[in-house]
Amino acid sequence: MSEMKTSSDGDDQAVSRFVERFAGELVEAGMQRMASRVFAALLVSESASMTSAELVERLRISPAAVSGAVRYLNQVGMVSRERDPGSRRDRYVLHNEVWYETITRRDQVLTRWEKVLRDGAESLGPDTAAGRRTAETAEFFEFLQEEMLGMMDRWRERKAAKARAGTEA
Repeated sequence: MSEMKTSSDGDDQAVSRFVERFAGELVEAGMQRMASRVFAALLVSESASMTSAELVERLRISPAAVSGAVRYLNQVGMVSRERDPGSRRDRYVLHNEVWYETITRRDQVLTRWEKVLRDGAESLGPDTAAGRRTAETAEFFEFLQEEMLGMMDRWRERKAAKARAGTEA
């Protein structure tokens, strides 16, 4: 029933180990545990989508756990819910540009943090150690934003070049 394509039980076990390992890394980075597991399972599925029943079977978790994980992933913009054609079942779909979207949202957070830090530095005063430290932190977030914008532009260029190379072959 699960749509992950593997050629043997050994491959299936290797995929399951990878899902759990990557999910563990996401948890270490601050993502909820069940959401991490569901995200990793969707990532490795051939179609980047699965039904609740498939996720329950693949991850050996309850339907309620799937529901909570998908709700979180939907709220943070990493997956969407689509209706299976001709069915009443929902299919959970990984967004195409999930990393790009996630980094872009992080950039928006950095913008807000930078503004608050600049306001704080002004309140603390440039002649205080706390004011200088807060201003430097704001400057660091500004630097991160500038670098991330450049990285995202280079990523789009790289993807476009790969796509052009693929069509020329």
